[in-house]
Amino acid sequence: MDTTSIGRKAEETVAKHLEKEGYKLVVKNWRNRFCEIDLVMTKGDEVYFIEVKYRSSDRQGSGFEYITPKKLKQMRFAAEYWISVNDWDGDAILLASEVDNRGSVQVLELG
Repeated sequence: MDTTSIGRKAEETVAKHLEKEGYKLVVKNWRNRFCEIDLVMTKGDEVYFIEVKYRSSDRQGSGFEYITPKKLKQMRFAAEYWISVNDWDGDAILLASEVDNRGSVQVLELG
């Protein structure tokens, strides 16, 4: 399986996991010429922007370690852009999620 297929499968796994917790999927792989967001989901009056990372092993660290300050800045820009074009009026929260090779999902709220 190529890396794109693996990433799509990880995104699907995270979306299903969060849907079981009451989140509603708005869009997968939202992108424009400036930025991209893996998952946009809502719960109540909050919108969540979710970066999905897949790790086949911990040899190179966790997926969360790949959320660099630069990536966090890009996520904030993408979230602000999505909010502006979709006229969202609720709270916005950035999340990172990691899926391992067993399909286990961990989610972390980003600052």
